[in-house]
Amino acid sequence: MPCQILLGKPLGVTISVAFSLDGKTLASGSADQTVKLWQVPSGKLQQTLSGHSGFVTSVVYSPDGQILAGASDDWLVRLWEPASGKLLQTLSGHNDFVQSVLFSPDGQMLASASTDGTVRLCGVASK
Repeated sequence: MPCQILLGKPLGVTISVAFSLDGKTLASGSADQTVKLWQVPSGKLQQTLSGHSGFVTSVVYSPDGQILAGASDDWLVRLWEPASGKLLQTLSGHNDFVQSVLFSPDGQMLASASTDGTVRLCGVASK
């Protein structure tokens, strides 16, 4: 299948993307300090998650799809409930940009990597 443009200029400067488990939603992390959730394949914006004060450098869904994590150059990781857009938790502790995040296979831990040279492991609170 050839590549197609799903989402164009409405995205702005997009830094990271992640599919939901069912593939019906695409999360995008942007330079505008937000995470946007888009319908696939229509490209219609479902909702915008805000709270970061820097570029959103990485987004990832938990293995069960109930949590969406966003890392930022504001040194924080934020966890949202994608269905409602509710902010669940803000994780701090890095001393520089957080470049990437990844859930453990069981969804109980979140790893975050930073330009401060560290990787942090945090327990993830249940919704």
